[in-house]
Amino acid sequence: MVTQKIVATPPKTSIFLTLTIRPGAESAVLALLPGISGRTRSVGFRHPDLDLLNVVGIGSDAWDRLFPHAPKPKNLHPFQELHGQPHRAPSTPGDLLFHIRGRTPDMCFELARLLMVDFGPHVDVEDEVHAFKYFDERDLLGFVDGTENPEDQDAYDAVLVDDDPRFAAGSYVHVQKYTHDMSAWESISVEEQERVIGRTKSDDVEFSDDAKPSNSHLALNDVSDEDGNDLDILRYNMAFGDFSSGDMGTYFIGYAKDPGVTEQMLENMFLGDPPGNYDRILDFSTAQTGALFFVPSIDLLDEIDALAEDSPEPADEPEPSAPLATDTEPGDNPHVGFTVGPLRD
Repeated sequence: MVTQKIVATPPKTSIFLTLTIRPGAESAVLALLPGISGRTRSVGFRHPDLDLLNVVGIGSDAWDRLFPHAPKPKNLHPFQELHGQPHRAPSTPGDLLFHIRGRTPDMCFELARLLMVDFGPHVDVEDEVHAFKYFDERDLLGFVDGTENPEDQDAYDAVLVDDDPRFAAGSYVHVQKYTHDMSAWESISVEEQERVIGRTKSDDVEFSDDAKPSNSHLALNDVSDEDGNDLDILRYNMAFGDFSSGDMGTYFIGYAKDPGVTEQMLENMFLGDPPGNYDRILDFSTAQTGALFFVPSIDLLDEIDALAEDSPEPADEPEPSAPLATDTEPGDNPHVGFTVGPLRD
């Protein structure tokens, strides 16, 4: 299996498109999905040195509608909305994600334009962000973003599904758009800003564990497994801004082989660890959107229409049989559940 180009050099510019499929347009969208790789190659071939890439994600509701009888990635579910005190992580609509990135905005725009020529009649644009890298990998808050991203093989190990052969080389991706209250942020001292983040602003040095406040962004995004091993995600956060609306902030996008890792980080941020000890960055950054998608491998994406075509029809319901005699009263049926749990650095 060949992965979509998730692990790559951080881009200089990106377009994030979150789409919903119009009712009744599922067949049309399904027919278009296998052609996305070719669209990306045809635009990127014009200037191969500009590193044009596109990652496609499919949301939980869309998966159910496109492939009602096919297997589903086991950890794909709607975004987990969080209600903390006093901050909230909303869940917003999202059937498809196009994460378009490259070195120049014209290449990203051209690919987005052609994709919307294809998909536009069948989808609604729920969120559109044209984003950019800010100076030396910083966000609009002035701090370097992405310092702790895994690299090389560690990056692939962090993001690629390896426990389900049907969806091998796939990944899960969370997206959130955060808007910043820049006036409030700039009203506090640099030293206080550093305590909010957990690292120095000018030279990007992380505080020691003893000096790092427990409600700092870095402290609450440090997630480990039961054996104490660090659990990583891969972020490609980007800055964005609009002077007409005044909205400006950070677009968070985090890839992981297990979405529960990202969700644990979000729980720590919004609910607190321990409860109530929420991430202080949320006093200055407000989550406006939230969605989760599964990123299929290139092999699966290029033939994803076959997943629907080969899906077996549901079996006829068997005739009810007479109940068996038992020594116990009937109880509730057992069921199996699961619990899942702007991220930066």
